[in-house]
Amino acid sequence: MKIAVLGAGPGGYEAAIYAAKKGAEVVLIEKQTGELGGTCLNRGCIPTKAFLASYDTLETVENAKDFGVNISGEVTVDFKFIQDRKKKVVATLVKGIAFLMKKNGVSVLNGFGKLVDRNTIDVTKEDGTVETVKADYIILATGSVPSTPSTMGYDKKRIITSDEVLDFEEAPKSLILIGGGVIGVEIGQFLAKMGTEVSVVQSGKQLLPTMDEDVAKQLQRQFKKDKINVVLGARVNGAVNNGDNVTVTLDNGKELVADYALIATGRSPFTKGCGFEEAGVVMTPRGRVDVNEYLQTNYDNVYAIGDLIDTAMLAHVASWEGILAVDNIFGKGRKTQYNAVPGCVFTNPEIAQVGATEAELVKAGKAYKVGTFDFKGLGKAMASGHTAGFVKVITDENDVLIGAAVVGARATDMMQVLTNAIFYGQTAEMVGAAIYPHPTMGEAVMEALHDLHGVSINKG
Repeated sequence: MKIAVLGAGPGGYEAAIYAAKKGAEVVLIEKQTGELGGTCLNRGCIPTKAFLASYDTLETVENAKDFGVNISGEVTVDFKFIQDRKKKVVATLVKGIAFLMKKNGVSVLNGFGKLVDRNTIDVTKEDGTVETVKADYIILATGSVPSTPSTMGYDKKRIITSDEVLDFEEAPKSLILIGGGVIGVEIGQFLAKMGTEVSVVQSGKQLLPTMDEDVAKQLQRQFKKDKINVVLGARVNGAVNNGDNVTVTLDNGKELVADYALIATGRSPFTKGCGFEEAGVVMTPRGRVDVNEYLQTNYDNVYAIGDLIDTAMLAHVASWEGILAVDNIFGKGRKTQYNAVPGCVFTNPEIAQVGATEAELVKAGKAYKVGTFDFKGLGKAMASGHTAGFVKVITDENDVLIGAAVVGARATDMMQVLTNAIFYGQTAEMVGAAIYPHPTMGEAVMEALHDLHGVSINKG
């Protein structure tokens, strides 16, 4: 059996390795030479987390005196070193993926892949030559690119996206973020810590529009402390590069001026030139590849995963879908299940959410119950100085967990227990009955679960 995977992002490369481990002959096609890992590794998840690690370190040093640790001398930031460290982390991980490809016998073919028919991909290499790949099965995993509305004047110079912001040689003096989603808030908080004057413009009533309202409020309070200017309920009519700065015009008539404007309004599936429609692949009205619950397109031997399809545009979702697609190629018949997709935001404090939000349940007219616990009531949080934030859990009328949110230190690490519980349809009583280690931040999850039944010991 031969499988061709088009795209080497987190969904594509993991699908390729997994398929090879299961005994398939695999060819992985990637348009960018030396960019195994896709956007997530090269221009997204990992580079931003490397930046945020520097943020965390600076925050720790600045607050050291609160723990009896005295640091003499001026604390300064070496932005070039931060950039170099980021590049080193990315390069090391890319090399690691290349090693795994070789070890598992996956053939990597660099070039732009175009789907010709249900069994054929033409790959145009850098030298202009074309290599034709024939396969029994094909997995489409070409990912996404930053959305750049025409009114924004995107020029890659002063009006930029998340692709360009990662390559600043020094922290800009000022920056306007167009969009208050995950990309915007993470980059915005990091640059603000590096000394940039940051403004965030969000058209909705809250930052992180897909997150729980209480979660967004917590982050907005933190941004106020960080002296980040947040403009809510305003749309951007346009942005203009003035040569040495940028003017952003809002629909309320106001104008903002800064050195740069970063468009962070979301991402769009990358399909341009990929030949999907020409090859007869059915697309959705939103311009994504249409798949069934087994991730098959209208061709039963052609699968699509990740940002190409109408699911959450998250690296871990793409990876999960890639593995599921391979299992289905091998006849397992695994159906997709999206009731428990965790979302993570690596701001300070961290944010994690899974399942339904209160707003969604109210809109749907569904009965639910909420349990909460603030970290300020937790021993480990007090001892470590991480008292900001809370855990929130939501159940249906049968005590089955259907939603959860955590805001605070290590929130993203704590979310897995709640993700598993929601995925498998467990009740709050079941999950709360387990023994939780002490002292840990995770005890707040237990307390919130107990709060659903009115028996949280440490909640006032």
